[in-house]
Amino acid sequence: MRLRFLKPVLLATAATLALSACATATPYGPAGVNSRYGYAEQRVDADRYRVSFAGNSVTSREQVEMALLLRAAEVTADAGYDWFATVNRATDRDVRLQGIPDPFYRDRYSPFWGPSWRYYRRGAWSPWRDPFGPEFDVREIDRYEASAEIVMGRGPKPAGDPNAFDAREVMSNLGPRVTRPM
Repeated sequence: MRLRFLKPVLLATAATLALSACATATPYGPAGVNSRYGYAEQRVDADRYRVSFAGNSVTSREQVEMALLLRAAEVTADAGYDWFATVNRATDRDVRLQGIPDPFYRDRYSPFWGPSWRYYRRGAWSPWRDPFGPEFDVREIDRYEASAEIVMGRGPKPAGDPNAFDAREVMSNLGPRVTRPM
């Protein structure tokens, strides 16, 4: 009887610990084998790259776009260029709905309070499940991924082009604002 009450408590505690471990924004780093979140780049031409940054469900759109610009600036500086311009830039939003059952709902499988029905059948009372089912809380989970194709150049950045960025200026302004791995 004791185990019957202890089991849901242990499961709830394990679920809470698992969720709290994932409740940090995507740190700025390369996406790789262990994680699909982070930055990636691909060389397209001698002076052109495709750069992307994927964030987890805790990473805001602003953080994802800042990390994308920072990575574009680092790629530009590493390749020996001074400025970059974004040719194609997009931020995708992935929305997922998650249903979480009410932990205090009770039916014949749960020890907590809740509606229950019984009916008399063949000389015994039998439990009957709630016809409306357990209650669920629905949570919307957003995940953002930003990508851009950049063209790099040397010398001063083109004046009047709102899509052109000085690489070193972007690194000094955005570098301290992104979440670094611990």
